[in-house]
Amino acid sequence: MKQSFLHKLFGTTPGVGVQPKEAIAYSVTGIGQNFICTIIGSYITVFMTDALLFGAEGVTIGKISGAVAVAILMLGTRIFDALNDPIMGSVVDKTRTKWGKCRPFLKWMAIPIAISTVLCFLPVFSAESVYDGSKTTQTFVTIAVIYVVWSVLYTVADVPYWGLSTCLTNDTTVRGNILTVARMACTVGAGIVTVFVPVITGAVTSKFKYSADDLSLIMEHKAEAIANMVANQGLTAEEAANTFVGTVKLGSEIANADTLKIVYFICALVLVISSVPMFFYGFKNTEERFTSNDNPPSFGHNLKLLFKNKELLLIVLSGVLGGARMVYTYTGGLYFAKYILHNEGLYGIITLLVVPGGLVASLLVPWMSKKFTKKWSYIVVHLFGGIVMAAMYFVGYDAPWKIAVCAVGLVLLGIPQGVNNIITYAMIGDTVDYLEWKTGERGEGICFAMQTLINKVGMAVGAFIGVMSVSIAAIDTRTYTVGNPDALWNVLILSGVISMFACAVPMFFYTITEKRQREMVAEIEKRKAKK
Repeated sequence: MKQSFLHKLFGTTPGVGVQPKEAIAYSVTGIGQNFICTIIGSYITVFMTDALLFGAEGVTIGKISGAVAVAILMLGTRIFDALNDPIMGSVVDKTRTKWGKCRPFLKWMAIPIAISTVLCFLPVFSAESVYDGSKTTQTFVTIAVIYVVWSVLYTVADVPYWGLSTCLTNDTTVRGNILTVARMACTVGAGIVTVFVPVITGAVTSKFKYSADDLSLIMEHKAEAIANMVANQGLTAEEAANTFVGTVKLGSEIANADTLKIVYFICALVLVISSVPMFFYGFKNTEERFTSNDNPPSFGHNLKLLFKNKELLLIVLSGVLGGARMVYTYTGGLYFAKYILHNEGLYGIITLLVVPGGLVASLLVPWMSKKFTKKWSYIVVHLFGGIVMAAMYFVGYDAPWKIAVCAVGLVLLGIPQGVNNIITYAMIGDTVDYLEWKTGERGEGICFAMQTLINKVGMAVGAFIGVMSVSIAAIDTRTYTVGNPDALWNVLILSGVISMFACAVPMFFYTITEKRQREMVAEIEKRKAKK
């Protein structure tokens, strides 16, 4: 009964081709992958701005503020990393092992990725030395180097992981079903990290955040110390009180930052220990069936293949234009919860609100693809998402009823997110078949390198806009003050509106339908049969 249900879920045939066990193993690896991807993608910037105080007022790297420097680092590294994806795709296409061309990287890269992830959050750096300027540049450069190394190592596993989906099966329906479940598993992995990490960090550091009443109580208990400052330092009572409060607050702010970095380190350590077995499980329990055994292509040849795949290039263009559509689920959303709503644990709620719509949309993707095609499903849901975000912008956030309306908007925004998370992978799988039909070569590596490129552009834009919002909204991550809260809202929402509408435009020119894909696969099989 269980096997029957799983075969129905994935559309597989008992004993023939890809089996449910492989689809499940593939999805489990996605959970582990997203444990690592999310702790870095969502929290390395906060680790730098809040735990190491690069976002504090007065902290600079050279002539630019620490927050802007972090934003530039995130953008630059991710663009560099994205440009590496075609190279890695070519490496995958040149790989020949007894395990295949994609699976081996799940085995080889699990440990290096785990180690580099932990190193990104290594708690040996001092927030105080960053804030006082004694080791600001040294700390920044050290973390920047570690982060760049991590990004390269992650690419070495990420590209072949997604390329593996086309090696499991060439049936677009089965592949779409497998990717649907895998993307849902990835969402679960990312959701666990997104929800629980800010709850943990908020709870552990709450004792360091003093209210005005807390400071008044402290001053009452330290009245003698303040009186001594007046007597011995020639200060007025008000000056002495302000000096004392400033000392207390600075001490608590430094303690808050130092505690925060330990918590992030522990969270990263737990997540990588959990994820490594998932990589090995995916490697052990999958099988590559559709892999070319011809002479490995050169990188230059693969690039030429890429530019012959016009359908894939349309997906890439759409993905790049859509890079800012989900900014609020990245660092910017955490800053909004932490500094505007004054509860970083609400960041988990913000991301959870997207989940119901995303899950419903994910479950409906196979039906939508069959009924309306992948192309029109993609276009319509993103136009819908742009309209929802525009409505949220005009509603605003400065009243409880407005927050409630925007919460409904977040649920609805889960629809384009859920559809996008699955359909783009399925469409790229179809472009692999299109490329083989057109040129006789599949190029899974170079094709799926474009999906990871799209993901990294999104992460780059999300991290850049999120950290830049610290500067734009005049946030001081040491004192928890915000100079211009409306600026943060405008940046997060308007960038999403523009991106939602823009990403739909290239897809009007996309021509692969489900019917055409099946015709291409049939023609490919006929060609192979004649050889």
